[in-house]
Amino acid sequence: MTRIAPKRELSLFDSTCIIVGIIIGAGIYQMAPDIAKGAGSSWGVLALWGLGGLLSLCGALGYAELATAYPQEGGDYVYLSKAYGRWAGFLFGWAQLTVVRPGDIAVMAFAFATYARAIYDPLAGHPQVSQRVFAGAATIALTLINIAGVKQGKWTQNLLTTVKALGLLAIVAIAIVAPRAGREATPFEPLPMSLALIFVLFVYGGWNEMAYVAAEVKDPRKNIVRALVVGTAAVMVLYLLVNGAFLYTLGHDGLAASQAVASESIATVFPTVGARLISALVCISALGAANGLIFTGARISYALGSEHRTFRALGRWHERTGTPVPALAAQGAIALGLILVFGGYIDAILYTAAAVYAFYMATSLSVIVLRFKEPQVERPYRVTGYPVTPLIFSAVCAVLIHSSISYAWAFKRISLIVLLAALGLGMVVYWFADVRPGKRGTHSL
Repeated sequence: MTRIAPKRELSLFDSTCIIVGIIIGAGIYQMAPDIAKGAGSSWGVLALWGLGGLLSLCGALGYAELATAYPQEGGDYVYLSKAYGRWAGFLFGWAQLTVVRPGDIAVMAFAFATYARAIYDPLAGHPQVSQRVFAGAATIALTLINIAGVKQGKWTQNLLTTVKALGLLAIVAIAIVAPRAGREATPFEPLPMSLALIFVLFVYGGWNEMAYVAAEVKDPRKNIVRALVVGTAAVMVLYLLVNGAFLYTLGHDGLAASQAVASESIATVFPTVGARLISALVCISALGAANGLIFTGARISYALGSEHRTFRALGRWHERTGTPVPALAAQGAIALGLILVFGGYIDAILYTAAAVYAFYMATSLSVIVLRFKEPQVERPYRVTGYPVTPLIFSAVCAVLIHSSISYAWAFKRISLIVLLAALGLGMVVYWFADVRPGKRGTHSL
């Protein structure tokens, strides 16, 4: 292993595919009915999806300023360290390494496993084993692809993203020509609109991933902003088109009550193979999201290892492959461990939401903090609508933090306790590794 700097190998298309590929996972298929339950009407559905896209764009603009001003690997890790101190960056990196990123990867791997087993399952008599095998195999395969090299990782991402985007457009096209068969009204339990908005923003999650690979983007002064804006806007358009297709074929009540919304939407045209086609599309979507999470997540752990000697084994860039091999291996191992332990879907939204939105809010506010703290730093892009834009997004994050903590404390208290314990352990590790006299690690931010 040789300590070398990352190379700028990601084009605008590569960067945009990373964002679009991570955002569009399995959530659009799983959560569209629940979002409709909280929207109240067809126009309410489209309004919620449009609002989610605009709010995500507000957050993306803040990240665009930070990423162009500090085009380094690590994203939030770098910005939080500069704005609030080393402890903030360390806590973010620790949470991503031990809780958030492996959990997100595992969830996408489980989504792939669920739909892959619907197509072909040689272990049909052992569902728990089958679920683990499919999810674990996907995680191992994608991790090895990203270890092999940046080109392999980005080509895989580009292919999966292109196929999933074309698949979503195909659903829209089929819905337009499909006959609108009459449907009886199906009763469903309405949900609070605030909860529906949490689901929408979760499905939009991933627009910030561009910041983690900023040091590998060609012409970062222009392409980082373009990728963030174009990627987020493209996803918003796709989501609005797909939900419009669902509403056109099923109606609002049918969408809200649906158990397999995409399959039901194309069933009138492909009644026999529709389920398999949708299963294949969800598999591709889940793999694309998992690959993007693996690609970008390892860059956070690499930044953590570069700055804190306790984790310096992670801060190494392989000279031949041009990838952070130790960080990728550690991330994959932790995700695989979660897969083996849980064996099914993890309630990742509830388990990680408070931490994720807290870091989102802190990073968005760091746009304002760093304007005052480091005014001399060149900012090729400045947030449109500053300071209103980052303040709006930060306020939304605060509401979502309160909602997620309140719900977790009432219904899933153990998950909140475990999350707080993990973050507390991170601060203990930081104290003993970096703060005690004679133990302070290197610092180059």
